[in-house]
Amino acid sequence: MSKRTVFTELSVCETLIMRQIWAYEGDIPVQTLIAKLNEEYGKNYARTTVVTFLSKLKDKKFVETYRVGKMSYAKALRTEKDYRRQVIQDDADFWFDGKPSALLASLLEKRKLTKDEASKIEELIKNAK
Repeated sequence: MSKRTVFTELSVCETLIMRQIWAYEGDIPVQTLIAKLNEEYGKNYARTTVVTFLSKLKDKKFVETYRVGKMSYAKALRTEKDYRRQVIQDDADFWFDGKPSALLASLLEKRKLTKDEASKIEELIKNAK
């Protein structure tokens, strides 16, 4: 089994927060972030809870926070694509010994593919050579 690389992992709550920050166009006001967490995930977090999570995310170098007047904002420092790629790569290395075929087999194990999805996967494999 290959050794798992060490990277900064996000907790479940931090991941929900980052998903909303990444989905927002530009820097997200903290009040908007709180509302989005409630709308999207049914999380009725207090402002202090969200600020605590933002502080942890700041320590992990995922966000930058700042104020303009009385408004607080959060800005992503890492992209969702980069984080997702790192998580998947690290999981593939750990669980599948870095073998893409084993990862793909696991992903497809109980799924039915449409012809379109199968064609897209074939094209990705062809282009990866």
